[in-house]
Amino acid sequence: MTTTEPRPVIVSAVRTPIGRAHRGALASVRPDDLLATAVEAALARVPQLDPAHLDDLIAGCALPGGEQGFNIARITAVLLGLDHVPGATVNRFCTSSLQALRMAAQAVRCGDARAVVAAGVESQSRLAYGSSDTWPGTRNPAFADAEARTAHRSATADETWYEPRTGGALPDPYLPVALAAEHAADVYGITRTEMDAYAVRSHRLAGHAWETGFFTPEIVPVLTPAGEKVTRDDCPRRGVTLDTLAALAPAARPDGRVTAGNAAPLSDGAAAVLVMDEAFALALGITPLARILATAVSAHTPETEGPAPVEATRRVLARTGMTLDDVDVCVGNEPFAAQMLAYCRELDCDPDRFNTRGGSIALGEPYGAAGARLTTTALNTLRQDDSSTALISVVAAGGIGMTAVLERLA
Repeated sequence: MTTTEPRPVIVSAVRTPIGRAHRGALASVRPDDLLATAVEAALARVPQLDPAHLDDLIAGCALPGGEQGFNIARITAVLLGLDHVPGATVNRFCTSSLQALRMAAQAVRCGDARAVVAAGVESQSRLAYGSSDTWPGTRNPAFADAEARTAHRSATADETWYEPRTGGALPDPYLPVALAAEHAADVYGITRTEMDAYAVRSHRLAGHAWETGFFTPEIVPVLTPAGEKVTRDDCPRRGVTLDTLAALAPAARPDGRVTAGNAAPLSDGAAAVLVMDEAFALALGITPLARILATAVSAHTPETEGPAPVEATRRVLARTGMTLDDVDVCVGNEPFAAQMLAYCRELDCDPDRFNTRGGSIALGEPYGAAGARLTTTALNTLRQDDSSTALISVVAAGGIGMTAVLERLA
């Protein structure tokens, strides 16, 4: 008797528009409603699948509290009338929904499931406590010395950020991500001009992609409580230049290079990817979009973060027998230009290989949805460019990195 190992494929992928936090188009929309909109649209694109055959909904959320709490994945399933779908909420910060995709693929590959939605959501507009570094009672006192060093270095303009730790000193896992980006810029010798130039590129490419209709196939409109239909990202800006960005003050350190212009804006949004067993999908008459070839997770010191996905990238390339030159489409999140540039320098690759339709600096980055959003855009790029393979890479707070490789099927 011979058996064939189930192969996980993606059959549907969508995202909502991305709204600018607090004053953008989606600020009035609850995150569970955002997530429900994305999940419902992903399922609607595959009408051959009876919702009764959906095994699970795994949703990434980086800051799961308040309206994003109480297992938002399960809340979303019930909102959609999918009472039989259990729902699990995953937190790996910005890698959360790529982790959801990884878990969905693993469940299918080992035969535990035939159809799983991997999704993600974040609403910075509606967080319970503001930002992650202001949540009360979260810091373990074991990291007090590390936090004190961070505070001293970040407030002093005439000192270099990086001070090698000695003895058994711990790094600061609660380090604000903007300061980690400053550290990465120091370690890799990344200049303010390089960071600003990368941000200008992101806005230019995203603007062109919207003007030519590139994003339209991946977007599902969102209806606000006031009845407004949101169909477009808030954050890309026309006319961003090196001169306009050079005029911005440092945001994280008095002598720093990170500014609001070369960092991703706080934002709201959701994305959903439907993963199925390839044989099951074909039996239902569903045409798979892409096969999930490999995924990997890795980590780096939380004081730098940017290179965190490097080892994961090397692992997935090794597992697939590929090099980066073999990959047609490369996408990665851009929480800060410094982090993306550090990642590319460590891999010795041209940053222009990544995000050819713009990235998070221009589009925004709903943390928990980052991986699912990138997956959706990667699939859209593969189709529109008539390409074969895509690499998705995400860096997250705390020095976490994840990478996945997809092979286009349709």
